[in-house]
Amino acid sequence: MIKRILTGDRPTGPLHLGHYVGSLQNRVRLQDEYDTYVLIADVQALTDNFEHPEKLEANILEVALDYLAVGLNPEKVKIVVQSMVPELTELTIYFMNLVTVATLERNPTVKEEIKQRNFVKGVPVGFWSYPISQAADITIFKAELVPVGEDQLPMIEQAREIVRRFNSLYAKVLVEPRAMLGQMARLPGTDGGAKMSKSLGNCIYLGDPPEAVRKRVMSMFTDPTRIHPTDPGHVEGNPVFTYHDVFNPDKAEVDELKERYRKGTVGDVEVKQKLFAALDAFLTPIRDRRAEFAAKPERVREIIREGTRKGRVVAQSTMDEVRTAMKLNYKLA
Repeated sequence: MIKRILTGDRPTGPLHLGHYVGSLQNRVRLQDEYDTYVLIADVQALTDNFEHPEKLEANILEVALDYLAVGLNPEKVKIVVQSMVPELTELTIYFMNLVTVATLERNPTVKEEIKQRNFVKGVPVGFWSYPISQAADITIFKAELVPVGEDQLPMIEQAREIVRRFNSLYAKVLVEPRAMLGQMARLPGTDGGAKMSKSLGNCIYLGDPPEAVRKRVMSMFTDPTRIHPTDPGHVEGNPVFTYHDVFNPDKAEVDELKERYRKGTVGDVEVKQKLFAALDAFLTPIRDRRAEFAAKPERVREIIREGTRKGRVVAQSTMDEVRTAMKLNYKLA
């Protein structure tokens, strides 16, 4: 039987290059080999948007457009909206009894995201339970592989622990998932930060027009120890060269730039201009596909509806097994 992938994103806005490097490129590459479900986690996105839930519908469409733009084929990949699969909520509630508060408090991903969001009125319970919800997302589809960025590894480990506990307590129903990282663990932000993040404003979005990409590239952080273009510079840890390594297919050009940079015979401006050219060439077909699908919004909605319908069939089947294992399939009616 073909193996299954579950992955996804919270619809908090359009996706960026960090998403592409972290998981999108793996999803595209693996869609021919695996039964692939991609979840748009709108319920989880409410932890950021509970005061303005009206934003979610537009964001769902934005994320779906990015999926289609990078090459996810709706004939092979099922795009599923989380809130439209109520079985996920039921499984999340059951899983809540298998995890302690202390475990959630230790989760490094949750701690980092709480820090980034700077919750001034306290952390919503929905945010604390995010790892449990994600475990339900993965396991209800019996996913064996989960393409993620490095920052999500603690979440996958949490899901694995829940699966082991459930299967031990009740019956061996659920599949223990494995994480798959992208070609690099994490793409740094354009400001030199450890990761590209919407909340930090250091992103290049997949749908950005050329001028927006150029502006972001030309303002990128480089080597802070290099005062003049003739000073020898550092390539290692320099975000501009990290992006060259990932997105510039002309490896000979990249090697030459690195050599000249180390010798102080090329300035930051030229290095950034060549990076912009490489990024623009990479993003142009993505922009074009995005525009094609954006011109047909009803087609995009139909893709989402059909993917969600197929996803719910799988979720209902898994929940039948879960209820049986937990002795919850009451015969009272």
